[in-house]
Amino acid sequence: MAIDRLYPIIDAELLAVRNVSLAAFARELRIAGITLLQYRDKHGSPQEILCAAAILREAMAGSWCRLIMNDRADLAILASFDGVHVGQGDLSPADARRVVGPNAIVGVSTHSDEQVRIADESCADSIAIGPVFATGTKPDASPVVGLEGVRRARTLTAKPLVAIGGITLANARSVIDAGADSVAVISSLFSAGVSTEQVARDFLARLR
Repeated sequence: MAIDRLYPIIDAELLAVRNVSLAAFARELRIAGITLLQYRDKHGSPQEILCAAAILREAMAGSWCRLIMNDRADLAILASFDGVHVGQGDLSPADARRVVGPNAIVGVSTHSDEQVRIADESCADSIAIGPVFATGTKPDASPVVGLEGVRRARTLTAKPLVAIGGITLANARSVIDAGADSVAVISSLFSAGVSTEQVARDFLARLR
């Protein structure tokens, strides 16, 4: 599986706090040329998540963007998304695969060398490692792994490696240089006085 250098994650709670429209936010990412996008809603009902998924599908219609659902393999299918990303407390990659089928994308989060090893032996298409740096978007985040954690993860798997957690425009290149194939960004998509489209373009330029 080929993976994009920039992997934006749209977090429903963060949009609500900042009073940002999902449709408008997604359209700016589309204009910037984003082709891989995850939707994360930890607290919404299935109906709310599916409604948001429909908005995302419409915003990205006609583009090459692959849409990934966080946690919920069942909702990924109902939303006609391209895949699912599961955490350590969610379905296993094998169980997620049984739900979404052989052609969908399955990603898995890891936070230690041992979890990377297990994920490498699983059917997961991609492996996320983190948090690389301190992050404020997950209050229950695991301990920071640092750039050294990314380097170790790179030696443990040949699968696409996504770094996540506290990644900004200033440190994104160092994460790629440490061995990650892609960086996932959430709060860093917001920058005072700068459009989301421009922020995404700046990330793409830095990671190119």
